Amino acid sequence: MKQNESPADRAFRAEVRDWLQSNLSGEFAHARGLGGPGREHEAFEERLAWERHMAAAGWTCVGWPREYGGRGATVEQQVIFHEEYALADGPARVNHIGENLLGPTIIAFGTDEQRARFLPPIVAARELWCQGYSEPNAGSDLANVQTRAALAGDHWLVDGQKVWTSLALEADWCFVVCRTEPGSSRHKGLSYLLVPMRQDGVDIRPIVQLTGTSEFNEVFFDGARTDARNIVGAPGEGWKIAMATLGFERGVATLGQQVGFRREFEGVADLARRTGAIDDPLLRDRLTRSYMGLEIMRLNAVRTMAGVASGAPGPESSISKLVWGTWHRELGELAMDVLGAAGLVADGAPGAGPDGGTAQPRPYDLNDWQRLFLFSRSDTIYAGSNEIQRNIIAERVLGLPREPAADRKARG
Repeated sequence: MKQNESPADRAFRAEVRDWLQSNLSGEFAHARGLGGPGREHEAFEERLAWERHMAAAGWTCVGWPREYGGRGATVEQQVIFHEEYALADGPARVNHIGENLLGPTIIAFGTDEQRARFLPPIVAARELWCQGYSEPNAGSDLANVQTRAALAGDHWLVDGQKVWTSLALEADWCFVVCRTEPGSSRHKGLSYLLVPMRQDGVDIRPIVQLTGTSEFNEVFFDGARTDARNIVGAPGEGWKIAMATLGFERGVATLGQQVGFRREFEGVADLARRTGAIDDPLLRDRLTRSYMGLEIMRLNAVRTMAGVASGAPGPESSISKLVWGTWHRELGELAMDVLGAAGLVADGAPGAGPDGGTAQPRPYDLNDWQRLFLFSRSDTIYAGSNEIQRNIIAERVLGLPREPAADRKARG
């Protein structure tokens, strides 16, 4: 409990804490701590069941307005919810993309018909979403999108390829940035379409990562169809809508993400105490700095949320992405240094099951800290690389001169 909390916020914290303590028990007791970066495959169905259990009790989409199925929680109450969820060791959420990215985008830019169609299934965790942004030649350079869509009667037909699509295998829908104006280039002529994933025109191919798991996927669209009404904003406004979604991803959504971050930090700190690494003054200093970074992330997320209570976040939200991506990668490195030489050896041979046998084989038998280290190498690359975030902050937040065009071309 924070000393300066209002009576209403203290009551809300008590309500959240009591509900979590009562419900992360019985059939859901084993769900505590499941999932997270590099462990997205872990007990997915159990975590989905937990998500729907939360929804039935009104604990999903807590920051959404009440008229759209949320609790209308204030910024402070959203912080409280995520803090208590972390303290209760709640499982990693499976509805993150729909609840924190697509939902706020629909609320801000969608039609009444779209809100009525798409928001209730997100609140109920009945439809899961993925994000169709990056392509082989349009990762951090998102404006280079080549996936195209053409209006054919009452449907859009989508053709092209997306890559690094998180949780595509589990998703029911994808919000896709595609080029709808032939001959257009860069930021112009893009549109933001909502495309169903479970159809013949969508081919999903998992990408095996360093962790041996496949959160990321390639997605191929070959005449994929979606209703003509499933466009957010007007044709050609896709860049504006896509940037707003990224703002939500780098602002409000980081509070939910920090649930896992705080749990991971506390695990590394406990590991340092158990192994005696805490006695090393350099490692102790790094742990202290890591804790400070975690608090800075929380405060920055609160600042970002408070500044956009009435609309979508601006370019300032890039600060959040730069901070958390760098912090999480450094936490993975710190975990390996705390482990020392033991971190160089996997717990079991590749292909071995959890008991060292052959049941339920998996590519690598990594412990949590090895998995954290390997997965977090991607954090400063996906969702906009650190270099891109620094350019956005420099040019659009601080008002510094644009990077010379020749330098941009040389860097691709």
